[in-house]
Amino acid sequence: MDGLNGLPFLKMHGAGNDFVVLDGRARALAISGSQAKWIADRRLGIGCDQIIMLEVDAAGGDAFMRILNADGSESGACGNATRCVAALLAGETGQRRITIRTISGLLPSEIVGPGLVEVDMGEPRLQWDEIPLAGPADTLHLKIAMGPVEDPAACSMGNPHATFFLRDLAGLQIETIGPVLERNKNFPERANIGFASIEAPDRIRLRVWERGSGLTLACGSGACAALVNAHRRGLAGRQANVLLDGGELVITWREDNHVLMKGPAVTAFSGLLPEFG
Repeated sequence: MDGLNGLPFLKMHGAGNDFVVLDGRARALAISGSQAKWIADRRLGIGCDQIIMLEVDAAGGDAFMRILNADGSESGACGNATRCVAALLAGETGQRRITIRTISGLLPSEIVGPGLVEVDMGEPRLQWDEIPLAGPADTLHLKIAMGPVEDPAACSMGNPHATFFLRDLAGLQIETIGPVLERNKNFPERANIGFASIEAPDRIRLRVWERGSGLTLACGSGACAALVNAHRRGLAGRQANVLLDGGELVITWREDNHVLMKGPAVTAFSGLLPEFG
């Protein structure tokens, strides 16, 4: 891989949401869109939902985390990746509390058990221009419908999310409707699309189509958005177990308006980047 051949990487995942983690703290890394797509390709490359690049945080955090989606586009936040990076840095430093910076801000994290990390994902942004939407709208009830889904709620958890609520997710053709909804005209920066079924006030079943990556086994910021939007609609309490295809996350929307996400962080394997292409 041009300029990257032989660079060490870690393959990590949080509840099945998987990442190729590259360490750019000692040397600057530059990955082109085509290189990112190749790394993320599950047949021709290593395979992942996102590529994570660690950089020195000049503002004093433990590290800066840059996030590239599988299509090479940049993302502002990724809760599952944050937990993985926090676990990695905690292993290096011996610290329980780790602060990671992204282009969307600081994400304080804490090791709360073996392979278990809690991240403060910050405050949800609920105004139309904070998400952002294309124009003024009621973010609790967007006028969007496609096939069996309609009337989503929207918020930003460092990146834009829209959550559709359904009684049952069985048979939902997410691979068909997800990419269309991601690019709906209401979302000028595209959006992550969540499909949620409320099983109990403290239990939510969720599947997520991630912008730039597609249908994923888990989406941490999407789980946070689902809990926030469900609580805003009176469908759930301020804490819930969110069940995703790849595992379970505990999401809490505290009274101080911060959203906490707790879940696993796993290292699957390590390796060296091969020659590109």
